[in-house]
Amino acid sequence: MPPSPPFSSARDAPLRPRRKSRSLPSTRRPPPCKPVSRAWTGSRRAAKKEGELNVIALPRDWVNYGEIIDTFADKYDIKVNQLEPGASSRRQMEAAAQLKPDVFDLSLEVAVANAPRFAPYKVQGWHDLPDHVKDRNGAWYAGYGGYMSLGYDSAKVKAPASFADLLKPGYTVALPGDPRQTAAAFSGIMAASLQNGVPQVQRGVELFTKLKKEGKLAEPPAANVVVDWDHLNAERAAEPGTSWKVTIPKDSPLGAYYVQAINKDAPHPAAARLWQEFVFSDEGQNLYLKGYARPARGEAMLMKGTLDTETAARLPAPPGPPVLLTIPQTDTAKTYVNKHWAG
Repeated sequence: MPPSPPFSSARDAPLRPRRKSRSLPSTRRPPPCKPVSRAWTGSRRAAKKEGELNVIALPRDWVNYGEIIDTFADKYDIKVNQLEPGASSRRQMEAAAQLKPDVFDLSLEVAVANAPRFAPYKVQGWHDLPDHVKDRNGAWYAGYGGYMSLGYDSAKVKAPASFADLLKPGYTVALPGDPRQTAAAFSGIMAASLQNGVPQVQRGVELFTKLKKEGKLAEPPAANVVVDWDHLNAERAAEPGTSWKVTIPKDSPLGAYYVQAINKDAPHPAAARLWQEFVFSDEGQNLYLKGYARPARGEAMLMKGTLDTETAARLPAPPGPPVLLTIPQTDTAKTYVNKHWAG
């Protein structure tokens, strides 16, 4: 894994978190990109002729999307129409016929379920993407992701080495929502469930049930530990004067990707393809990195010398390769949580 390992899927609450954007400052200019191909040039011309791009579910304060959108618009002189920034993955698909987005930003399970609704396309960096996080026909492909983490107030508690440590005296713990409704909270349960890299949902539910019975489960503002994606906890830890820190438990390296796709009925198909080329370019992937997300091409970029390693080094150190839940594992676990979670 590179300093920022390839890596979400998992911001998918009914509404995504609203936080003031605090993307990492650029500390080192990455090496220049390679010359573009004729196909890329042709795509730029066709996209400029279309003149617009419709995006959906991209909050400007989520993984640096504000800067990503503005950079794309300025670079190619294309108007970006931002539709329903707070939409979940499922909402994107439900609203597609009415709102007509050109591109999607989805959880893996929603992307797989809706693959026939996407226009296959393989970006220039296709071969840099791990095989297990892209559709072989190009319907969808991972753009960025992260690890489930423990953010903690270092002025009040020691760094928890594991989820089991949260049962020790002094910790008050928060999930970012109800795990039956919020994907990040569900993923927190699943991170706690891991044992030797294998998810055991009952184990995770039991841990948080104990925390609740002992009065240790609280709302985020009252907690000294928050279970959430590492890019959100890292963003909070970067605020001036804070004692907030973030760690990824070595025995619970749960990860997730968010995947990108082009609407089969995109009103601006050339602009959609150009958008994908941009967010998967070295420039676009490093812009995700500035927002504390882990770019999907990160490992390949590190080997090629195009990853902004100084920015990557500011992310919490991963304990190793991520454990990615399969769709059957996710479905089984959600059924269990819906049945056994005491809200």
